[in-house]
Amino acid sequence: MSTSRRALLGAGVAAAALPFMPAEAAAPFVGRGAPAWYRFRFGAYEATIVSDGALPLGKAEDAFTGAQPGQIVDLMRANFLDPANAVLEQNALIVNTGRQLILFDTGMGDSMGEASRMFGPTTGRLLRNMRAAGIEPSQIDLVVLSHAHCDHCWALVDAQGNRNFPNAQVALAEADLNFWTDDANKRGPAFMVPFIDGAKKNLSAYRDRMVMVRNEQEVVPGVIALSAPGHTVGHTVYAVTSGQEAMVYTGDLAHHHILLLRHPMWEFAFDTNPQQSAQTRARMLDRFATDRTTVMSYHFPWPGTGRMVKEGQGFAWHPTPMDVTSLG
Repeated sequence: MSTSRRALLGAGVAAAALPFMPAEAAAPFVGRGAPAWYRFRFGAYEATIVSDGALPLGKAEDAFTGAQPGQIVDLMRANFLDPANAVLEQNALIVNTGRQLILFDTGMGDSMGEASRMFGPTTGRLLRNMRAAGIEPSQIDLVVLSHAHCDHCWALVDAQGNRNFPNAQVALAEADLNFWTDDANKRGPAFMVPFIDGAKKNLSAYRDRMVMVRNEQEVVPGVIALSAPGHTVGHTVYAVTSGQEAMVYTGDLAHHHILLLRHPMWEFAFDTNPQQSAQTRARMLDRFATDRTTVMSYHFPWPGTGRMVKEGQGFAWHPTPMDVTSLG
């Protein structure tokens, strides 16, 4: 059965003809939403996903490349998404293992002044949402970085350069540390200058407490690093395990749940090595789909947990329903 526009308009006219009933106790608009955090059990661990806010990229065709003309616009519209503004979420994972409190990526923060708002005013909300979830930054024992881009490490320090996580170590691939703190890499796209300046400011504050992650090695018990280069030279995803439960935090392996899953060989404008990034993405997504692995994506729709399945030449995203009563 289909509902026509004429039928809907007719229903509106009929409703308008009903007798007017004055409102007895109209409630005012509240004007604010709930803090963006979600908590659930994961094996013997407690996991909390905290939002740093939405990150709008602007025109989808400018951010994602490799498609035929019109293909991206058509795919966005077919999935009820605005092709003029591709919006990514920023879902930071916090895992309490009972021994350590571990934060995966930090969001944009405010360490770089106006540059911290390069993607608009809706980013930089991680710390306030952490506190709303009952977690103080000083409680974090380890910050695990997938890579050193602005939306993943710029909240390590505040605008004055003070550590936001004063008791934490910072784990990162050495290749990314070296690349994003080297002024010689400022050549190329214009965004490289603020990206490197921001990485230097944020990472240098933790130089005496850095942990270099290595492929297929434990970072700490229950967290294993898996090299996934291309988006950056040292981009890393992390397998989190507790008993029989396993989940992979995928960082920026795929930025969009439609475009880069349906077409994993398309490229992304902020990739350091776009061809390598696409190859890594296709290989890892195939592995996750085959193994039916639970993944947690930093940029997928809130809260970013789900599974991939093979579909045509690409993949489809199946989000895990939130269980808001699991810890109640």
